[in-house]
Amino acid sequence: MSLLYYSTNLESPAVNFPEALLRGQAPDRGLYMPVIIPPVETGQMEHFRNMSYAQIASEVTWKYLEGQIPREILDALTRDAYGFDVPLEHVTDRKYVMRLDQGPTASFKDFAARLMGRLMNYYLSLQNRKLLILTATSGDTGSAVSHAFLGLDNIRVVVLFPEKEVSRRQRKQMTTLGHNITVISMDGKFDDCQALVKQAFADPVLEGLSLSSANSINIGRLVPQTVYYFYAWSRLSKPGEKMIFSVPSGNFGDMMGGVMAMKMGLPVERFIIAVNGNDEFPRYLESGVYEKIEPSRNCISSAMNVGHPSNLARLAALYRGVMDEKGNIRYQADLQTMRKELWSVSVSDQQTRDTIKSAWDSHRLLLEPHGAVGWAGLQEFLEYHPDLSAGQLCVSLETAHPAKFPEEINSLLGFNPELPPSLQGLEEKEEHCGNLPTDYPAFRDFLLENYS
Repeated sequence: MSLLYYSTNLESPAVNFPEALLRGQAPDRGLYMPVIIPPVETGQMEHFRNMSYAQIASEVTWKYLEGQIPREILDALTRDAYGFDVPLEHVTDRKYVMRLDQGPTASFKDFAARLMGRLMNYYLSLQNRKLLILTATSGDTGSAVSHAFLGLDNIRVVVLFPEKEVSRRQRKQMTTLGHNITVISMDGKFDDCQALVKQAFADPVLEGLSLSSANSINIGRLVPQTVYYFYAWSRLSKPGEKMIFSVPSGNFGDMMGGVMAMKMGLPVERFIIAVNGNDEFPRYLESGVYEKIEPSRNCISSAMNVGHPSNLARLAALYRGVMDEKGNIRYQADLQTMRKELWSVSVSDQQTRDTIKSAWDSHRLLLEPHGAVGWAGLQEFLEYHPDLSAGQLCVSLETAHPAKFPEEINSLLGFNPELPPSLQGLEEKEEHCGNLPTDYPAFRDFLLENYS
């Protein structure tokens, strides 16, 4: 039987993967989760050591899609999506940085967006349907989604971003595409953009627009993000060895992919959830009291400026709790188990800058602000847990290419990072960008006028 997906708000019927993917958000405003986390057996994981990234992606995602897509189609989609490197850079001892910044938009979001776009297009073609994708971005999601969906006949995309909280290069990766991609800046925060998207999904007036999401609220984003954790394990671990992962976290989609991988059977000693000044989760993990941050705090790791991560609802569900889309706890999660498996820390802007400098000076490790938050979180964890320091296999995630943040790198290290191919020539391209107030009626009117 095909795996079904339920809503974290528990008020909508369970659906199959294609419906969860194409809907994005459940009708009750909850997020879709698999009714069970499908296991990967140890013997199968051992085979991953001899497989390419695309092959591992097909094996892992098949656990969620079996019976809902022909296997040969999934194999072809993963081969098409993943034709770039996933470097595991050795830093010191058994400490590594996994660089998820080698894709078409130099961001970890490429891993999810490219496969999700291909899956959506496949299912839409079968159903002879079209979709309007609404997505909010705090930096890299917008460009990754825009590039992944660019030119697809069945899909149009509207991206909302906070005007003052993305870098110039992040913005130009979105605003220079045109075609079926529309980009709108807003004088507000990421949380404001995300709230407008969620409200649109629940608005009966917009039902005729066939709306869906490409944010990490979409289960189609999370399933591909489980894969690179298995990949890192397959390349670095000894048989039976547990790993520590440090994940710089904003809306918690990246982290959720990792925790789902752990629940599938990936041998993990601990997940470090490293956040910037938006410290709502470390405080919750410590106290059991959740208080979102409104408005979110503006930090140099701008893609992580999230005062209420949407995926906390999914994390609570994994630990047998219930949290609604507004952050209200209906049933408390198993905090005791959560604290054994997760460790979270808030990293200040000053710590972030100090980490960029020390990583370069000590190891010639080039980090941008988000990766620096992850690396700083790992260092702090190991200081608190000296028993796990020596000889422990640790991987910290670098989620964006340093060249996306040239001003910060130059001010700290005195040089500009070399541009990857995906960022070359951006400065000469013409931008196309609209602007709207953070006002839902104005956003709804825009959608009705342009997409009805």
